[in-house]
Amino acid sequence: MKDELDDFIKNNRQQFDDKEPSEKVWRNIETSMKFKSYSVWNSVGLWRAAAVIFMLLSVYLLIPKTGTPRQSAELAANEFKDVEAFYFQQISEKVALIDGFQKSDGLNGHTQDFKQLEAMYMVLKEEMKSRPSEKVKDALVLNLLVRINLLNQQLSKLDKEYSKNTKPADDEV
Repeated sequence: MKDELDDFIKNNRQQFDDKEPSEKVWRNIETSMKFKSYSVWNSVGLWRAAAVIFMLLSVYLLIPKTGTPRQSAELAANEFKDVEAFYFQQISEKVALIDGFQKSDGLNGHTQDFKQLEAMYMVLKEEMKSRPSEKVKDALVLNLLVRINLLNQQLSKLDKEYSKNTKPADDEV
C-alpha cells in the first residue's frame, strides 16, 4: 500500500505543486513555531538563588539562639499569658451562648469531653509553672483550641436543633 501511495504522488506531482496554502495558514504555522516569551519564573538562575536563600534561612533557624534556656522558658510563659487571655475570652463567650441555649431548652450542661480537657489543662498549667517550655506552651494552646472547637461543634448542634424546632410545619404555611 505504501508503494501505491508513493506511485500516486510521483505520477500526480504536478497537480500538487500548483496549490499553495493561504496566507492565514502560513501565519498560523509561524505563530505556532515561535518560541514562547521568556519568563523570569522559568529561569534556572532564579531557582538556584531561591534554593541558596532557603538553605541559608534554614541553617539560621536551626542554629540555637543566644540566651539561656531559662530565659526562653520565661519568654514562653510570658507569651502564653496573652494567648491564654484571648482564648479564655473566646471560651467564656461560647460557654455563655451554650448556657443560654440550654437554660431555655432545659438541656444538661457541658459534655464530659470538655470537662476532661479542663482537667488536662490544669495539669498542663501546673507543668508550665514548674517547668515552662515551648512544648508545654504548645500543648496548652492546643488544649484551648480543642476546647473552642468542641464548643463550636456544640453550638452548631444546638443551633440546628433550635432552627429545626422553630421551623414552621408545612401545614401551617
